[in-house]
Amino acid sequence: MNNKVLLDNLRCVPDFPRKGINFRDVTTLYKNAECMKIMLDELEALYKDKGITKIVGVESRGFVMASALAGRLGCGVVLARKPGKLPATVIKESFSKEYGVDTVEMHIDSIDENDIILIHDDLLATGGTAKAVYNLVEYFHPKKVYMNFIIEITDEGLHGRDLFKDIDLTTLMIV
Repeated sequence: MNNKVLLDNLRCVPDFPRKGINFRDVTTLYKNAECMKIMLDELEALYKDKGITKIVGVESRGFVMASALAGRLGCGVVLARKPGKLPATVIKESFSKEYGVDTVEMHIDSIDENDIILIHDDLLATGGTAKAVYNLVEYFHPKKVYMNFIIEITDEGLHGRDLFKDIDLTTLMIV
C-alpha cells in the first residue's frame, strides 16, 4: 500500500522511548482528515467482504481506527487493554516487547465462537503485543481471525510478521 500522503505525514521520533528506538507516531495521521479518510478507505476495501463481526482494538492507538472502521463495516468493537482498565472479569496475557514487559486484558465475554475477528493496532514491530492479543482472541475459538496494522516496521531488523505465518495479516505502510 504505502500511500505517499500517509508516508509524508507519518512522524518519526528518534530515541523514544529510549535511545536507539525510532518511534513511529500515528497521531500525525489521526489529526489529518485526508489521512484518516485514506486509511479508512483502504481498511474498508480490505475487509468489507470478510464478514467481520468484531474488531479488537489494541490499547490505545488501535482503538481509533478499530472504532472508525467498525462504523463502516457495521460490526462491534472489543478492547484489548492494559491491566486494571476493564471493570468486569478478564483474561490476560503477558508479553515482552522491544523495551520492556507488559500485559493485555480482554473481558471474558468479549468474543464467541461464531465471531469473525479483525485484530487492529497501529504498529507491528517485534510482534509481542500482537501475539499476546492474538493468544487472547484464540482463547475464544472464533471462526476466523484477521490482523491489520497501520504501520509495519522492518527497517530496524524487526520481524514481527514472522510470528503470524498462518494468519491473514495486512499493513497499510511498511517502513
